[in-house]
Amino acid sequence: MSGARKRTAILISGRGSNMNSLIAAAKRPDFPADIALVLSNRPDAPGLENAASQGIATAAADHKIYAGREAFEETMQNLLDLHRIDLICLAGFMRLLTPSFARRWEGRMLNIHPALLPSYKGLHTHERALADGVKIHGCTVHFVVPEMDAGPIIAQAAVPVLGSDTPQTLGARVLAQEHVIYPMALEHVASGRVRIDGARVVGACQRYSHPAMVVPEADFDEDG
Repeated sequence: MSGARKRTAILISGRGSNMNSLIAAAKRPDFPADIALVLSNRPDAPGLENAASQGIATAAADHKIYAGREAFEETMQNLLDLHRIDLICLAGFMRLLTPSFARRWEGRMLNIHPALLPSYKGLHTHERALADGVKIHGCTVHFVVPEMDAGPIIAQAAVPVLGSDTPQTLGARVLAQEHVIYPMALEHVASGRVRIDGARVVGACQRYSHPAMVVPEADFDEDG
């Protein structure tokens, strides 16, 4: 993907925390994606008002009034077509998508998940990570495929799990990293710097300040 800025839709169900980070990044004149639409399955989603206040087109398709997922997604698709959308970013969109919709947007729809996939697919990721006693947790941006939380991974960020953590404190630390890697992933996808190769994403998409994260840290003398 190259050339003109990619017209991007953000799909939300609530306040749109990750939506805000994507909108902020897209305000850069050199950012390769333009947030052209914020779409929600809930007409009362707080994120819609927030997006509208920033001059972004918004729309809602209330999933509760449709006979099934296919009819709901047909309305969504019509709205996406109306706004000439190139890419979709799911940002707290709490509806399962049908396989046909996922395949229609294959390679053009991104999702952010609050865990280091392929571990902890689904809900309540922070509670499950704490219950399992893992030492490192994090978040993942991936392409959406018909299987839930299973698409090719674009970017990940890890955080240490502290002994004093609750699901809320761990979740807050993970969310801060979500706000970092989701705009980065969208930037790389929209600019064409990454591509899907089978089940993998290849290309320059990772920026490391350290070669590895080790938890707990160990002290070593110079002789090892």
